[in-house]
Amino acid sequence: MAKTAWINLSTGVIRVEETDPELLQQYLGGRGLGAKYLYDLVRPGVDPFGPENYLIFTNGLFSGTPWPSASRYHVTFKSPATDGYGYANSGGGFGPELAIAGYDALVFSGISSTPVYLKITDESISLENAEHLWGKRTGEVQDILLGAGTPTGANGRVSCIGPAGENLVRIASIINDYGRAAARGGPGAVMGSKNLKAVHVKASSKGQSSAKLHEEIKRLNQHLRKDPKMQGLIDTGTVFLMRIKNISGDLPAKNHQLGQVPFIDKVDGTALKEYRTKRMGCGFCPVQCSCESVGQGSEGLIHTEGPEYETTDALGPVVWNDDVDVIIEGNYLCNELGLDTISTGKVIGFAMECHEKGILSDADFSLEWGDSCTILGLMKSISYRKGIGDLLAEGTKRAAEKIGHGADAYAMHVKGLEIPEQEPRVSKGFGLGHAVANRGADHLYGLPAIDLGGNFETAKKIFPAEIIDELMETYNEKYKADMLIYGEHFCALSDAFGVCKFTTTEEYSLLPSDFLPGLKILGYDLDDKSLLKIGERIVNLERLFNIREGFDRKDDNLPKRFTTEVMPIFTNERDPETGKTTLGKQIGSAIIQDLDAMLDRYYLLRNWDQQGKPTPEKLLELGILQEDERITS
Repeated sequence: MAKTAWINLSTGVIRVEETDPELLQQYLGGRGLGAKYLYDLVRPGVDPFGPENYLIFTNGLFSGTPWPSASRYHVTFKSPATDGYGYANSGGGFGPELAIAGYDALVFSGISSTPVYLKITDESISLENAEHLWGKRTGEVQDILLGAGTPTGANGRVSCIGPAGENLVRIASIINDYGRAAARGGPGAVMGSKNLKAVHVKASSKGQSSAKLHEEIKRLNQHLRKDPKMQGLIDTGTVFLMRIKNISGDLPAKNHQLGQVPFIDKVDGTALKEYRTKRMGCGFCPVQCSCESVGQGSEGLIHTEGPEYETTDALGPVVWNDDVDVIIEGNYLCNELGLDTISTGKVIGFAMECHEKGILSDADFSLEWGDSCTILGLMKSISYRKGIGDLLAEGTKRAAEKIGHGADAYAMHVKGLEIPEQEPRVSKGFGLGHAVANRGADHLYGLPAIDLGGNFETAKKIFPAEIIDELMETYNEKYKADMLIYGEHFCALSDAFGVCKFTTTEEYSLLPSDFLPGLKILGYDLDDKSLLKIGERIVNLERLFNIREGFDRKDDNLPKRFTTEVMPIFTNERDPETGKTTLGKQIGSAIIQDLDAMLDRYYLLRNWDQQGKPTPEKLLELGILQEDERITS
């Protein structure tokens, strides 16, 4: 029996019930189940840091099985960054451990009067005193609860917050497995607002799956290992993207003023490979895309998992830093303090650009581009809300409002969530995706990269033949909505399954049809169309949450920089004698030409009105509205 635990932190009462099988049929699990719970439980207008907000941990449908890459768990909440729909997702061993212990979901409400952590075994679930953990960094918390030096997984898994979450920093993350983060939208701050320091789960077994499921898993593992599209991830992890994006102009730099750097040799995948000590990855994943890196920190050697692409760019080119040691130490600090690396890099880049433009200065930090003391020092100041860190802890949107003097022009966010490491003027599908994503700027909401990767094979399987040529033209905005919508539905399914998108929408190595045999073994008799309809249902329900909070078309927007500032693109020139790469002559330029036209098509294809609101007909079709119900604003 799959279970949901309802934990009232105000009263200390815990209730464990069977998860409604009908909900699982409609939403599968993971992100879908979290979206349904949040929509039903959180009233519009509640304070994200108040007792009426919920913090919901959910496992995907394949969690706890050896299904390829099924190591992801989901956290859903009303976001303190956007005041709208919020979710975060993390890999590692915590999600599978929770699933094997028998839980689909942990639903937290209320606020504890003292710091607590939740302790789970197969037989028991209880709230424990966490005063001895409060104030500690995430690594120390895990060492205390799991035992320092204990073999990985021997004493279970821990998901916890650091000082940033305790201090209600709006870009705070939740950390598990020392280097895995449920980061985006401020889940760590919501967890901190509830005085919940950690969740510690220890299952007594390794889980069991049927022989039929194992046969299907074996087939998919073999396919993933042999797929040429997966080789970049297998060889170097996501940092293989650094050089590719620098060539195309899709590498955000200097807070999105630029899309390329002249120092790519210092921060690309080859450079980072020199810092690697071993290869790592999630359990049950044949890709194993992660690694451990060792760098020279300000106080000695630093050991950390990663860094992956988003972190490398956010703590490198975005803040004009070419020192890998600083990137590694910054990654380590963000994990230890409990900070979202993407938002942290963008907040620091925002501060540096404000300083460059003459509207922000500070007595403690130079705020100069690339200054390592500023980069690393601000991480600590933000986490403890000290000095200028207290301002930046609010995120770029609120910080810009407080600074004034036109600072909003340099705040690279959508709906209050900092933009990830794609350049919207080059990656047009991502530009539209960032604008419309329900949790704010989000590369993982739709992962519209079929055109960027030249993946004609997949495009021909999905889209009408008559639109493929134009859809696959990188700079052609006409059919980006078509590509994005399919990706959004499949991404929602990936999150509901609990699988990593590197195996699905990143390269489309696995398609929805690849999941159908496994789903049937688990008791879900679906076809491609009905499966994708579940993904569409999830996206629409998340949109309804935001509409209820007052969001509309005006919020499906991008910073003016991307629609008004033309960005030059240069050649990457490699010196044949030294082997060094520099930027050469200008070969092009990029800008978003007509975001409104892309929005119009996106809304039309979704059967939403021109304010971005799902029509009653669409909601009836998806089973979200019944015949006698009406959508209210």
